[in-house]
Amino acid sequence: MLVDSLAFIIATTLMYSAPLIFTALGGVVSENAGVVNIGLEGMMMMGAFTGAAVGYFANDAWAGFLAAGLAGGLLALLHAVACVTFLADHIVSGIAMNFIGPGLALFLSRYFFDGATQTLSLSLDAKIPRPLNGVFEQNGFLDMVFNQYATVYIALLMVALVWFILYRTRTGLRLRAVGEHPKAADTLGINVFKVKYAAVIASGVLAGFGGAALSVAIVSRFSATLVSGQGFIALAAMIFGKWRPGGTLAACLLFSSAQGLTVFLGRADLQRLLPIPSQLLATIPFLLTLAVLIGFVGKSRPPAADGLPYEKEME
Repeated sequence: MLVDSLAFIIATTLMYSAPLIFTALGGVVSENAGVVNIGLEGMMMMGAFTGAAVGYFANDAWAGFLAAGLAGGLLALLHAVACVTFLADHIVSGIAMNFIGPGLALFLSRYFFDGATQTLSLSLDAKIPRPLNGVFEQNGFLDMVFNQYATVYIALLMVALVWFILYRTRTGLRLRAVGEHPKAADTLGINVFKVKYAAVIASGVLAGFGGAALSVAIVSRFSATLVSGQGFIALAAMIFGKWRPGGTLAACLLFSSAQGLTVFLGRADLQRLLPIPSQLLATIPFLLTLAVLIGFVGKSRPPAADGLPYEKEME
């Protein structure tokens, strides 16, 4: 019983970590280039809707997953235009993205699904597959823990990829240089605006993938309450992880473990023994996020030019 309960919590933690990992990595990329992106929530919403809608009409979750990245990237492009080209305040622009994303997603949902604020569910065959299904003994510990949707493993691989790009390639060196000292980077011939645009768009693509990890894998449809603050939790994970991929992964696993515990405590058999209101259980991930931010946010140092507008000096 104890082993099964532990396996259930670990499995649920991994499952719910994927949306956070994708989205938080988007924040890592954007903010290492000096652009604050608190619009990750809105980009997740656009990705979640687009993934579910395209996946449903195409009867192909992978088509939905890729389309979700495109939708998130397009919304991020709007954020980049505001912040990089027109030097808008990054926080204000990000808040605007968090209004535009959900609003546009709900409008399109009503338009394509006969006035409904949720999409129709993908068929079981059209959902993101579980690549290790049948590899381990059915219902055994390893099967319960590692029989995850492919999005979980893609998210973990993405952590390694983002780390490699940031710290082992010239592209990553230029990106971090722009985030630390854009004027010096510009003097060395780095196109600061191009790097910032690319980083912000990449962050939107990753946030879109995060939304799709919810809508075409875990839930198999989009609804107005699907994301419900996951983008802000991902933002907190990025800060707690000190703007680094490895630290961000650890933070995402910590926060998703709270979600796993919430699901575990909400099971019918446990509710009969320990009746905890579902509303109270739903607050656990957010309370943990708040506690972590209170305890650690002052100890984290963002890239030096994060959130600061950069205007190229005319010669």
